[in-house]
Order: sequence, then C-alpha cells, then structure tokens
Amino acid sequence: MPKIEAETATGTQVTEAPEGKKLVLAIEDAGIDILHRCGGNARCTTCRVEVLDGDPGEMGELERNRLAMEADLADHIRLSCQIHVKDDLKVKVINQASVREMDAGPRPLD
Repeated sequence: MPKIEAETATGTQVTEAPEGKKLVLAIEDAGIDILHRCGGNARCTTCRVEVLDGDPGEMGELERNRLAMEADLADHIRLSCQIHVKDDLKVKVINQASVREMDAGPRPLD
C-alpha cells in the first residue's frame, strides 16, 4: 500500500492508503486534521496540499480550472480531493480545521 506522509502545523504523521483512494479521505481517515468545505467537488480549495515528494498523478480539468482562479499559489499545490493515491506521497496540509476554528466540512464522497 502507498505510504502518505502528511506535514501539519502540529507535526508529521504517516499513514498508508489503498491505491485509488482519494488523498483527502486517506488523510482524514488517519485522523489528520484537514479542511474540505465543498465536500470534495473541486470548488473551494480548502483541501489543498503542497506536494513535497512523490507523484500525485496528472491534474484533471476541474482541478486545473479551480486552481487557475487563485493568485500566488506556490508550485506543487494540488487539491487533495482530486488526487487518487497511486504512489507514496509526502504532502504539507495547508488548511486545518483546528487552526481555522472551523468545521472540516462534509465528508467527500469515495
């Protein structure tokens, strides 16, 4: 199973995820704090991560169009709701519910 290493404001956690699982669900199911306000529909960018290492796969049209609407995003920013795990990944979680004092949002669909 692919290994996911997620950096957060409180440290780094490592988990495994079955191939094909949405990255946002792998992160959340491991108990790692991540926002996903639109429920995994590539509409809000709250689930964005910075890919530090590994291959997150090709970016789809929905994700590319949504990220193009944002200004000043660092290189390697992706929406975790649009990445299907296929390889080991090291990511930095950008938005955490606890840091923003918000509800994480509706659980994204599998």
